[in-house]
Amino acid sequence: MSSHVPLLRRRREGVTDYRSRKRAITSQKPLLVVRMSNKNVSSQFVKPTVKGDVVLSASHSKELVKLGWRGSTKSTPACYLLGLLAGKKALAAGVKEAVAYNGLVPFIRGSRVAALLKGVVDSGVRVPVGEEAFPDADRLTGKSISEYAAKLAGEDREAYSRSFSALLKGGFNPEAYPAEFEKVKAAISGATK
Repeated sequence: MSSHVPLLRRRREGVTDYRSRKRAITSQKPLLVVRMSNKNVSSQFVKPTVKGDVVLSASHSKELVKLGWRGSTKSTPACYLLGLLAGKKALAAGVKEAVAYNGLVPFIRGSRVAALLKGVVDSGVRVPVGEEAFPDADRLTGKSISEYAAKLAGEDREAYSRSFSALLKGGFNPEAYPAEFEKVKAAISGATK
């Protein structure tokens, strides 16, 4: 008789890490789920139930475009801003704390997911994560992208055009990331500058 235990379908498909999900669910707090695509980022605050997860609040990086964002919708600054927006929407929906749950996607220190979590934490939602996991301020505000773009523009215009082709085609100057970041952050906060 074989001692082989078949894997559950969602684990076989690479969709669910059941151990991680069990730990998150037993916390009895809403889960913060982040998904990245090739062009966009989305986040949801969900409450797990026996019949399936109930979405309490959701945000998508396309909402940043409606607020005036012209940079990449999947960049580190966009992820931070989306986290800030997601946190504000979650607070409005009554979510005061959550547990980050990303399924089989690993949480990497300094990643775009970490940038989104920083935005959520800065909005006022409590999420257990250490400050050392977050990207530094230069990455969050887009200053590092701006400096790299300026350096590349001065050294190799062809590489500059290739690296930032989508932004340039859309009429956005990558050296303007920090100013763009502050403008959209103010819009999210409800302040005007």
